[in-house]
This record gives sequence, structure tokens and C-alpha cells, in this order.
Amino acid sequence: MAVYRFKPKLKSEWFLEKQSGEILAMGEVLQLLAAVDECGHIAGACQARRISYRHAWGLLRKAEAEFQTALIETSRRRGSRLTNFARHLLWANRRIDARLAPTFESIASELQDELQRLYSEELSVLRLHASHGFAVEGLMRLANDQDMMPLELRYRTGIEALASLDRRECDLAGFQVPGASYEKPILRHYARWLNPDRMLLLHLAERNTGLFVQSGNPKDIRSIADLVRPDVRFVNRQIGSSTRYLVHLMLEELDIDPNEVRGFDTGEFTHMAIAAHIASGMADVGIGVETAAWRCGLAFIPLAKERYFFGINKDLVGTHALQRLLDLMNGEAYQSYVKDLVGYDCRLMGQVQTLEQAFGKDIPRALH
Repeated sequence: MAVYRFKPKLKSEWFLEKQSGEILAMGEVLQLLAAVDECGHIAGACQARRISYRHAWGLLRKAEAEFQTALIETSRRRGSRLTNFARHLLWANRRIDARLAPTFESIASELQDELQRLYSEELSVLRLHASHGFAVEGLMRLANDQDMMPLELRYRTGIEALASLDRRECDLAGFQVPGASYEKPILRHYARWLNPDRMLLLHLAERNTGLFVQSGNPKDIRSIADLVRPDVRFVNRQIGSSTRYLVHLMLEELDIDPNEVRGFDTGEFTHMAIAAHIASGMADVGIGVETAAWRCGLAFIPLAKERYFFGINKDLVGTHALQRLLDLMNGEAYQSYVKDLVGYDCRLMGQVQTLEQAFGKDIPRALH
């Protein structure tokens, strides 16, 4: 089977321009600050970054002179730690990475296809359109690490992905469905693109979705009802996302007007961007999957369990490309990866189901 020859990689890096026109590159400084934050001392950070102690201090002193403030605090007892200024620099960089990650991955996938078309061999490529998530991210990474398996990615909202599948612009459409009282409204939200005669579902994982708040929950936020408090700043997902629609349903259930929520009109594209907003103090609460809260050291307040599916057309079943993807999903490496994601359950991963098997015999009525 032919494979991709190359895997393009894109990464973000930001610069500061002084009034004189001089450009200050932030990449190496931010990498060093991140290493100090993780290791707790300069020596460990130098080892992690594979740079000399002298070079590290040179970077820090130059940056401190430019910013006219300290970036590192050192003591014999506690080693080294970031100042509040440095911590905000680091979180600004993490927000940028989280915000740009889906765009970069999609562009890299497009570049990969363009490069491949310069060669003569034909590839059997599975086209995946899906919202950004940790299980999808891990699947792409593993797929392209295993002989560069042809898996083309475009990040889309759930509805955009299902619409693409309906138009046969993709082979797999990723979307999530929360349980309990939210299942039927979400299914009606997707109804136009859920065709039981043509569509099957490939189960990826179940995951916990809830509110992110600062460690220790200083604002004492307990539920969606607290979003209307005047002292609470909320950060939302982007317009059109299924998570944003879930917030709308939860507010509607409590008879709360979204306009009463400070920050409802904001929009971020990833769970990590939401978490980074809160960790950096730019918001008090947001919503997303538990993994992101855990990775950013935030407290998590569970609201719903969601099942994440790949919608597929029935004629994809039995193809070599789908079987290879199923082998990857059911393999030890990917199963282990998803099991290690906090808040994820992969017991049904890789199962192909009809809409009726997934949502019950009342699925035709649920779609109307």
C-alpha cells in the first residue's frame, strides 16, 4: 500500500517589535520558562532544553532587561520559580498554541496532500472531518506515525462535519452526543444529516464534559446557574460548535437568557484554549472535556457524559482503508493512549453501530 512520503509540521512562534523596529524572538525564552516551570530549577531546565547554564542565564537576563522586570525567582530552599509576569507570558503562549493547533493541523494536512500530488502513485486516503479533541488528536498522530497511514484531517464543528459527510466530501464525520435529557435535543439539532438508511456510526469514546474553574474554586462556582452572577466571567466555545449548543440547552433548561451570561458571546476553538483562558486569569469559568482541565491544573465540575462518534456511509464498510483504521483504533498503542486521557472511557471504541443501536428504537421520532 502506498504511503505518504512526507508529513508537514507547522508550529507557532511569536515576536515582539520594539519602537526602534528591533524584533525580539520569544521562542527560546518561552521554552526555557516552560522548562523552569516544569523542573523547578534552572539546572534541570538547562538539561531538559539541552543548553548551557550560561546560555540560559544570558537569555533570561536579556529578556528581563527588555521587559524591565524579573522573570525568575530563586532561593536555596525552593529552587527557581516563575514570577507572576513570566507565568502570564507562558500562559499567553499556551493560549496561542491551543487556539492555533486545529488550524495548523488542517493546513498541514492540506500541504501533505499537495505534496503527494506531485508524485504519481495513487493513495487510498480516508478523509476525516471532526471537531478538535484529544482522542482525535491522538488518532491522527498515531496514524501518521505508522508508516504515514493516509488519513486526511480537516477540523470542523459537528454539524459542518456531518454536512460534509452528507455531500461525500469526507469519509468520517466526528460529532458528540451528550446523554440524559440533552440527547434528544442534540439529535434533533443534527437531524438533517442523520440518515439511518445511509449512515453508520463508528464509536470512538465516551468523555466527561463540565465546567473548568481555578484550582480551589475561589469563586465557589457549582453549576451552570452560577454563570449569571455578575462577578463571574465565562469563556464559551465558538459559534456553531456542539459544546456551545449544549451550554444553550443547559441555560434554556434553567430558563436563563444567554444574554445574562457575561462572556457568552466569546468563542474559542479548543478545550485547551478554554482551559488556558481560565488558568491565565482571563476568565473564571469555561466548559470542555475533563482532560483539558486536568492538564492545566484546574478544578472540574462534571455536567454531562458525551459519546463521540465518527459518522460513516455504509459503503465504506469492508474497505481496506477502514479496516486499517479499525486495526489502529483497536490496537494496544491507541487503546493505551485513550485510557490515559483523564475523563475518557474507550470500552466501546471501534464498534460499528446503526443509529438505532446507538440511540434506541425511537430514533426516527427523536429526529423530528
